[in-house]
Amino acid sequence: MKPSDFNQNREGDATGIGVKSGGFTKLRNYFLTGLVVTGPIGITLYLSWSLIQLVDGWVKPFIPEVYNPDTYLSMEVPGVGLIAALLAVTVIGFLTANIAGRSLVSLGENIVGRMPLVRNIYSALKQIFETVFQENGQSFKKAALIEYPRKGLWAIVFVATDTKGEVAARLEDEAETVSVFLPTTPNPTSGFLLFVPRSEVIELSMSVEDAAKLVISAGLVNPEYPKILKENGEEVAQKAAKGGREQAQPTEAAE
Repeated sequence: MKPSDFNQNREGDATGIGVKSGGFTKLRNYFLTGLVVTGPIGITLYLSWSLIQLVDGWVKPFIPEVYNPDTYLSMEVPGVGLIAALLAVTVIGFLTANIAGRSLVSLGENIVGRMPLVRNIYSALKQIFETVFQENGQSFKKAALIEYPRKGLWAIVFVATDTKGEVAARLEDEAETVSVFLPTTPNPTSGFLLFVPRSEVIELSMSVEDAAKLVISAGLVNPEYPKILKENGEEVAQKAAKGGREQAQPTEAAE
């Protein structure tokens, strides 16, 4: 066997290995791309289906057989319990909006208020739901940065409101403070309530939703910064134009 033949065999083997390696890399990239596309869709469908089944399991036993479509069909209809629950909550809200409904709610709250352990749980949950869902309620205003847990380290917080009540009175001589919520990663529903001097809070241009995504993803999902600046610039321009029109209307009326 000639040395030239041996070299050609080695080159052929190397080429074959390169082709196999390149093909495997492409297959891996295709798989990861498909996983990125189908993963969120599959998890969303799974969670939605689990929620529908959970609510159906709770609500369907209370639906009379006359109004339950499962009675007339050979298969179960998913989502009937969820629709019934939404309708029931809407009707309860409608009844509570009048005087008779508010009287019944007040009577029920007085009864619950006399139960030692239950009243604490109910009052806390009621305050949370009223804060989150009422139309004129205040949720988190802005996303911001503070130095935490030490100098040189920064953490994302959600600005809730200006510090009020006894805490504000006690800290009045120290500095003007704001109440912020410091979420944990990857579960932003848990965290710490902090009262921070306003001068130490750096407000961000991103929305609270984008900041929550950043926290949940542990920094992997970042909002597009130029896009944020553009949207904020458009909002500022619209507010300025609206303010100019409002100032011009009284002047025209006076003339």
